[in-house]
Amino acid sequence: MGMSSGFGPASDTKEMISLIHSAINRGMTFFDTAEVYGPYANEELVGKALLPYRDQVIIATKFGFDLQGNRKSKLDSRPEHIKKAVEGSLKRLHVEAIDLYYQHRVDPDVPIEEVAGAVKDLIQEGKVKHWGLSEAGVKTICRAHEVQPLTAVQSEYSMMWRNPEEELLSTLEELGIGFVTFSPLGRGFLTGKIDKNATFVNSDFRSIVPRFQPENLTANQVLVDLIKKIAAGKDATPAQIALAWVLAQKPWIVPIPGTTKLERLEENLGAVDVELTTEELRDLNESLSKIEIMGDRYPAEYASFIDK
Repeated sequence: MGMSSGFGPASDTKEMISLIHSAINRGMTFFDTAEVYGPYANEELVGKALLPYRDQVIIATKFGFDLQGNRKSKLDSRPEHIKKAVEGSLKRLHVEAIDLYYQHRVDPDVPIEEVAGAVKDLIQEGKVKHWGLSEAGVKTICRAHEVQPLTAVQSEYSMMWRNPEEELLSTLEELGIGFVTFSPLGRGFLTGKIDKNATFVNSDFRSIVPRFQPENLTANQVLVDLIKKIAAGKDATPAQIALAWVLAQKPWIVPIPGTTKLERLEENLGAVDVELTTEELRDLNESLSKIEIMGDRYPAEYASFIDK
């Protein structure tokens, strides 16, 4: 997402294609995009970059937003819309079938059974291989899974946002569904590079996120200090500790950190070599439980996008 939107101006296309190729050459195989990123621009970028490597990678994309401005809720998961959206994504990604197709956000106006049924049709038609939900509640996940088994659920999860531990993780484990975690670095905060003096341009989503207001950045610095302390003892960076923590939770969790820089790509990959022992994880989780994170992760106007 960050290559095309969300965190400031879009990056140079040629540079981003080169970065994606560098990721593949370093062993990365799973790439996540969505039609709304741009919109459309990121799918086009990913499709062009991955075309020479199609048999080596897994591509995930998403549907579910009203990009024509026809619906007040800004969401659209009507079956007829899904079947139209998939054609655009297939074309932009230069693929005959989408490996993993997510409903980007749960549409409260469309029963999840209808959504699952529409995707089931696409799977039977050979246009989609697997499907998933993003930011969906446990009840919605169970209802959807009954109609068409889910392969993955994508939601935010990090040392900064541990709510999935309350219900979601146990449900996914019981149903055999993988967990793809976005913002495992807390939208950059857990890298230790952001403090109360940070400024964000208007096109950077964080400029309107309560969590990134100066008073909350200051209050939450205690978490970064903890991560930095652990990183120093492991000869690692804070980002690597944050990613290693996510990786250590369950073997079926896949974090998807984004970047537009080669040095950050290599830093993130280094997290797989950071080992947190059972004792270290226990102590770390005990410390995390004593830290109260200040500031909501979304502005109030995004409340309708979060399924309970």
